[in-house]
Amino acid sequence: MSPSKPTAKKPATPAAQPAAERRAAEAELKRLVALFSPNQQKLAFTVRRWMQKRLKTAFELVYEYRDCFVVSFSPNAHGYQGVLVLRGSEDGVRLYLNRGKGLADPAKLLQGTGGLVRWIPVESAATLKRPEVVQLVDLAVAGNEVPFASSGKGPVILQSASKPAKDRSASKSATRTKSSRSSAASPRARARG
Repeated sequence: MSPSKPTAKKPATPAAQPAAERRAAEAELKRLVALFSPNQQKLAFTVRRWMQKRLKTAFELVYEYRDCFVVSFSPNAHGYQGVLVLRGSEDGVRLYLNRGKGLADPAKLLQGTGGLVRWIPVESAATLKRPEVVQLVDLAVAGNEVPFASSGKGPVILQSASKPAKDRSASKSATRTKSSRSSAASPRARARG
């Protein structure tokens, strides 16, 4: 008797997002995109619409970083499970593919050296029409470990990004100073002294 293949859990249809919540999230995304040049704004929204057509049920998780914005298209509310990511910055618009490192890329379009993720610079809407780009995106979506729902419309959710490096180092320094003072005052420290 051959072992049976485990069946993938059927994804749940995304719950409808309240209209006011969606409007607020859309307004914040527009504010983030408006920080860049008019050409980049137009291109970012073109890429987003293209991604929305491909992944109609995706959760759009919006992150603001010091020098860019990111929209992760994920099957759920976990950004790290997003298969495609739109990134906009002063450097331009990029289309990231989670697990892009393992994708067959005969045209050598994918850039980056990280352990998993690769990206494609999007210079115009024509980039998205290139058969090589479409094929890479199709491969990335097909290989995603978590399936997307087959119906419904995914929400737009604002996520808080990690603190900028400057803030993290300042808080670590404050924590170290605080803990060194408290350890100096501890009974064990006094016994050694």
